[in-house]
Amino acid sequence: MTNQIEIITPRLLLKSITPAIIHEFFNTKSKEDIISYFDFDEASYEHLKNMHEKGMETHRISLFYFLLIDKESNQTIGECGFHTWNKSHNRTELFYNMRNDNVKQKGYMTEALETVLAFGFTSLNLHRIEALIAAENEPSLRLLLRYGFTKEGTMREDYVVNGKNEDSDCYSLLKWEWERNS
Repeated sequence: MTNQIEIITPRLLLKSITPAIIHEFFNTKSKEDIISYFDFDEASYEHLKNMHEKGMETHRISLFYFLLIDKESNQTIGECGFHTWNKSHNRTELFYNMRNDNVKQKGYMTEALETVLAFGFTSLNLHRIEALIAAENEPSLRLLLRYGFTKEGTMREDYVVNGKNEDSDCYSLLKWEWERNS
């Protein structure tokens, strides 16, 4: 497979996903193989297929994320990584998602994010990582503050949720801040 990276934490296996890996899957694997590998439902498969067919990167903007696999159950429980990765300016937007409520609030994302931030700053040579969250998303706020993110302000009506534009609070972490806190 195209340059896939695997990182092991105490409870998780993180498997990297890049545009090249996504393209390789769609060019060489069956739909069933893709759904099985990513542990997707039909809607998630169609989303990834759309990314493959319509493009997910330009000459300077890309993505890099990890599937979060619970080592005990061998099930994919979430994703964590970077989208809108601007390679020219060494900055990106962080995203994370736990797939099911039964794995939330158990410290998995805290465990994953520590590794993902270190990977971003050291291996991807990032200088700035941004995170956009809804003001009422207390678990995300606690997670970001734990790792030293600073609130920069509110981006008004910048995110569409169920057809409605909503505000996002913008947080950031700079490499030197991460190094100071590590």
